[in-house]
Amino acid sequence: MHSTLRSPNRLCQPLCSTISRAGHGRRGMQSATTDSKKEGDISSVFSSLSGEVQKPLPQRFAEQKQRLINGNEDAVRHAWNSLLPQIRREVEEIRSTGPAIVPELDFKDINHPDTQQDFAKRLKKTGVAVIRDVVSEEEALGWKSEIREYIKQNPQTKAFPPDDPQVFELYWSRPQLRARAHPNLLATQSFLMSHWRSSTPNAPLSPTHPVSYADRLRIRNPGDNRFALGPHCDGGSVERWEDHGYGLGGVYDAVFHGDLAAFDPWESSGRLEAVSDNYGGSGACSMFRMFQGWMSMSTTAPGEGTLRVNPLFDRATAYYLLRPFFEAVRGPEGMDKAEFLAADNWRLKEEQDSTLHGAYPSLCLELNDTLHPHLELENSMVNIPAVRPGDYVAWHCDTIHSVDTSHTGTTDSSVLYIPATPLTPANAAYLARQRANFLKGIPPPDFPGGVGEEHHVGRGSEADLAKESTEARRAAGVEKWSIEGDEGVRRALEEGNKALGF
Repeated sequence: MHSTLRSPNRLCQPLCSTISRAGHGRRGMQSATTDSKKEGDISSVFSSLSGEVQKPLPQRFAEQKQRLINGNEDAVRHAWNSLLPQIRREVEEIRSTGPAIVPELDFKDINHPDTQQDFAKRLKKTGVAVIRDVVSEEEALGWKSEIREYIKQNPQTKAFPPDDPQVFELYWSRPQLRARAHPNLLATQSFLMSHWRSSTPNAPLSPTHPVSYADRLRIRNPGDNRFALGPHCDGGSVERWEDHGYGLGGVYDAVFHGDLAAFDPWESSGRLEAVSDNYGGSGACSMFRMFQGWMSMSTTAPGEGTLRVNPLFDRATAYYLLRPFFEAVRGPEGMDKAEFLAADNWRLKEEQDSTLHGAYPSLCLELNDTLHPHLELENSMVNIPAVRPGDYVAWHCDTIHSVDTSHTGTTDSSVLYIPATPLTPANAAYLARQRANFLKGIPPPDFPGGVGEEHHVGRGSEADLAKESTEARRAAGVEKWSIEGDEGVRRALEEGNKALGF
């Protein structure tokens, strides 16, 4: 326990005054106290779960599409024509390899260079990984048991679907706080984020200082077929094509210029300026998450209500970014599938329309075989390998992912959603807002609002954080960072402290 924060009362006073100070200054901070979105659940994020029919996008998106490729039409056409056969070859490799294509590493080996080289190579190609035994099985199962009791004590907890809960609108249970604060998890997050690089010298970024992003939890029961998230990408949708979205950092410029070789999904500095939520989407992530991730609380095999990923990774990213610019010449009715998918059956649209396949404001980007036929999602989406309680699964923020359409196992499929997020000025600004909501017990700013856990019995509190390590408390935004490291790291730490009111 930190020496200056030995009691809840002593903690509350300096922390509350710090939050007051954090409300002034940076534009990105927004609210000085708490802020939240309208009430909802995880279905608020997915058109396929909500059942709402989406309207065509405004004409401005057609104009934006034309601007993106203007002057580079030949290069974009060539990039598309070279990408399609590459995807076709790799889909066959993925289909034949299955879950084994996902790299794995034991937590005890994350600091062993001789085991890292092959892992790093495979991670950078597939964008996904499983880190084994990050916490003990006993501890992970203990978290699940405590969470079940927390839900039992608080029957008012919102969840999806309401009549058979699988995904719970819980963010501040004590087990969730402890999991985010676990030293092994923080070390794992730092290790994974070390695979990113920055092409901008001294960019204000520190992957070695992970910050906590509060997210939901899932306890999916055997036989469930309603929490059937299809292939999708988080982190916004139409923002990927917008100048005031990912365009602010030029994240995908190389793709829109037709230079796929220059597109580096592991380059971090461009993403510091990117905006992934221009429309206040419920669950649209304001933080730069290098990896999405979850901690397993169950023994789960492929097909048992678990995660599916698309290891095409950056090739799939380039495809779904370029897909709205192209159309089929013929078919698919009455055509052989291979003929329909062949590059010579596709052309750059003479006049761009407003369609951004599967992307709508405030929702995530959803993919399917009709809109994205070349990805052959039935074959290119694979389950992660079997996991046990205490394993951590992570996937790059651009990765297409889904969950099993049904849970065919005999026990629950349970996870704590915990991404890996680096310290940046914008992430620290969000952390200040998240901290304010935590103290009140309402949902984090990115998520559907309402009273949340404000009146929940046994909710985690600042007193619980006082028991955690200094590193964990810094990650949660309740303790000041020491300023050390190279210039870029120091800038991130200084800006982080300022955003948090320290």
